[in-house]
Amino acid sequence: MTAVVVLGSTGSVGTQAVDVIRRNPDRFTVVGLAAGGGRVQLLAEQILDLRPEVVAVAREEAAEAVSEAVAAEADRRGLAASEWPRPKICSGSAGVEEVAALPATVVLNGITGALGLTSTLATLRAGTTLALANKESLIVGGELVKREARPGQIVPVDSEHSALAQALRGGSRSEVRKLVLTATGGPFRGRSRAELADVTVEEALAHPTWSMGPVISVNSATLVNKGLEVIEAHLLFDVPYEDIVVMIHPQSTIHSMVEFVDGSTIAQASPPDMRLPIALGLSWPDRVPGAARTFNWSECQSWELFPLDHDAFPSVGLARHVGGLGGCAPAVFNAANEVCVDAFLAGRLPFLTIMDTVTEVVSELGDPTADSLETVLEADAWARTRARELSGAPLDSHR
Repeated sequence: MTAVVVLGSTGSVGTQAVDVIRRNPDRFTVVGLAAGGGRVQLLAEQILDLRPEVVAVAREEAAEAVSEAVAAEADRRGLAASEWPRPKICSGSAGVEEVAALPATVVLNGITGALGLTSTLATLRAGTTLALANKESLIVGGELVKREARPGQIVPVDSEHSALAQALRGGSRSEVRKLVLTATGGPFRGRSRAELADVTVEEALAHPTWSMGPVISVNSATLVNKGLEVIEAHLLFDVPYEDIVVMIHPQSTIHSMVEFVDGSTIAQASPPDMRLPIALGLSWPDRVPGAARTFNWSECQSWELFPLDHDAFPSVGLARHVGGLGGCAPAVFNAANEVCVDAFLAGRLPFLTIMDTVTEVVSELGDPTADSLETVLEADAWARTRARELSGAPLDSHR
């Protein structure tokens, strides 16, 4: 039985992970859950269904509401007092880190944004396998995270990096020539830079394939998400940036590819469904039967690949640049982007100005050296402050 901790259990990745776990009760048991605290009723339902030992709520004021919601949901289900679970409920960032470090087989980190970094470090230090859906923690933490991780301790959950990990089984590291990351191109695929000047929040959130939260959806629209994935691929697989290629693939069926030195390219393909990489992350290296739907091979299939338009979507090139700088530069890139996305969602910043502002913040960075977590967090805080100044966001706002 695989003992699982789910961080970000009420988010997009977390709820799909819970679905995988519910459908495989003979394979997985949940020992801990952590959530932000904004979806109290959903968290209460998860607690009653999964019966974790410890639950963390990032918003301290939500802890009491969770306890009350569990009691109310148990009453609604007609459970006697002796029948419903009473997990330990902790709160705040320290509570989330406590859950991240619980004795378990695997911790799935589905927290959104740089807030997932401390949980990633807590899991790695506990020696537990980390199923990583929170790419930002690896990007922000960089070498700090890699130093904490033993070989094979981090299992990627992003569909692209899961695909690479699967394809890399086809050869040794010395036989790899290129990694090919695929991208749908987001809702603005095929548009020129000029045609992106007046896009709305609603248009940016309307992803053609995936159902995601607002921040990730905007990152997909700007292709910042793909830039972050380039950095993540470099850090996970130790492949030089010049050997990592991005291709636009509208059908979202080829999730990534590995090109080998003999000219062979191995692709991982499946219908777009995050439950497949999530299930694989929870059970790596074993597969979970029936984790996701399959292709209908009696029907015609048409898969296309196009080069990336770097003029319309400069985020991937900027990500390569900050990745090459190393140190705290990726953290600055990520932090500035998070602030600018918030400003765009609030109607304070035009779509194209997101990347213009991030580029300006990165250009103002001095020495990118980051020899400690404190240095990285200081750079992250500076980038957020500078991005708020440039984007017109309140200086006292925070994520």
